[in-house]
Amino acid sequence: MTKPARVPRKSDNTWTDADRLRWAVYWLLIAVCLGNAVGRIFAVTAQHDRHPFLSANDRSRWATVRSLVDHQTFAIDEVIKDRYWDSIDKVYHLGPDGKYHYYSSKPPLMACVLAGEYWLIKNTVGMEISEHPYYVGRAILIATNGLLLFGLLWATIWIVERYAKSDFARIGIVATVAFGTFLTTYAVTINNHSLAAMSVAIALYCGLRVWCDDRGDARYLLGAGFFAACAAVNDLPAFSFFGLLGLAMLIKRPVGTLLYGVPAAVVILGASLLTNYIAHDSWRPPYAHRGDGEVLGMLETKMHGSLDKNEVSPELKDVLAKHDIKLSDQAEIITRETGNRWVVLDQGIDRRYAIQRTDQSIEVRDWDNWYDYDTSYWKPGVKKGVDKGEKSIGRYAFHVTLGHHGILSLTPVWFLSLLGLGLWLSEKGSFRQVAGFIILLTLICVLFYIFRPLKDRNYGGMTSGFRWAFWLIPLWLTAMIPVLDRWKNARWGQLLFAVLLLFSAISASYSALNPWVHPWMYTYLGYLGWME
Repeated sequence: MTKPARVPRKSDNTWTDADRLRWAVYWLLIAVCLGNAVGRIFAVTAQHDRHPFLSANDRSRWATVRSLVDHQTFAIDEVIKDRYWDSIDKVYHLGPDGKYHYYSSKPPLMACVLAGEYWLIKNTVGMEISEHPYYVGRAILIATNGLLLFGLLWATIWIVERYAKSDFARIGIVATVAFGTFLTTYAVTINNHSLAAMSVAIALYCGLRVWCDDRGDARYLLGAGFFAACAAVNDLPAFSFFGLLGLAMLIKRPVGTLLYGVPAAVVILGASLLTNYIAHDSWRPPYAHRGDGEVLGMLETKMHGSLDKNEVSPELKDVLAKHDIKLSDQAEIITRETGNRWVVLDQGIDRRYAIQRTDQSIEVRDWDNWYDYDTSYWKPGVKKGVDKGEKSIGRYAFHVTLGHHGILSLTPVWFLSLLGLGLWLSEKGSFRQVAGFIILLTLICVLFYIFRPLKDRNYGGMTSGFRWAFWLIPLWLTAMIPVLDRWKNARWGQLLFAVLLLFSAISASYSALNPWVHPWMYTYLGYLGWME
């Protein structure tokens, strides 16, 4: 295995003028990038001007943050009574008091950390987010997203300083992460993608030191395990990164990985599972509660007549009574699909059950579809726009890659990543394996979403880019290294890179004050009348 050219740590008196100039440029890029993000956070506001929370997605997390600190519960019922705090990204299930409540559908670990920030503000400055949403919200946004953005930039600098060979490649890649990706676009809103991308960048650097440099330091194995797990629990598609990086660490450094990497990962995985269980009384995340629960009993198929008449039959009561469930006089049958599916709703005991006809019988099932409630946006026939799903898998694949939500069309700088991966594959050594690692993860993520059922083929909803792939950005940035290194003295190459970065920066800046909007390309196609 061929090791890359080693760049030893330099003491101050061994730095060349080129080193000092390069680091001066890094600091300038960091300053402008962070300043741009903070300035935009000061400017963002919802359309109704009541708080700086921009979409259903971030309001769902904010509602949990406020509820945890102000009401000491994960249930968000009290918070969303104010319709300006309500969100479609919520679920409805039984709480610890035996009654149904609304909860955020987002994994709760991140909201717990944000709640810690809010608790600190409330108990030191005395400001409540309900009364001072701009002061409190923006303070948390600046502290959280500023730190995440700085962490992303710093980890990227670690990678290019260690593995790029030219100043052009190093500065070019740092400039790309600072201005040419959607990660900076999302710096004005609470979201999981920024946290996942920063975590991937740090874990990737640690993993490269172990795999490519044959280093077995505890800090690298700890960092790889901790941050890969952090990426996975905050952006579920990144579980593929966690699994594959963990496998690579076990192959390269089995003892060290078991001693340091695994315990570090267990800390994050355990925290995620525990907070999910406390919030929802379930080890499974809300996304996994989208179907019927266990079968409680059977009814004969001839019973469909009484069910269609919305009659609560004695046979149905007998089935539930076997599980010590006694329906009240307020129990009613709601037909969801005539002759096929019904819901038992009993507001007297605050319970509901699903009844589903199969080929042989009619099953009475426990209720486990947390997304199915009266006002749910996620029920069939309610969703609008892109949320209805793209019917054609081929059309969806095109728009995810080269179309209106395209990874390559919106941020064409990733064409250089494709070229870089090809160059690494043509070489011998550890970076051929790194290229295979990046290609495999990219294919897993993109193909997974392309072949999702119709209801999930929605590009990530109202979003300025294909956000489910944002956690891959640190990998794609790293893949640009061999191309930019080869173009360090090629003026045509440098100009081409500048043009690609220009168009990527345009897409990233188009939604600078609200990333929860459609990409400029989608909007323009709609203006031309080419969209449904």
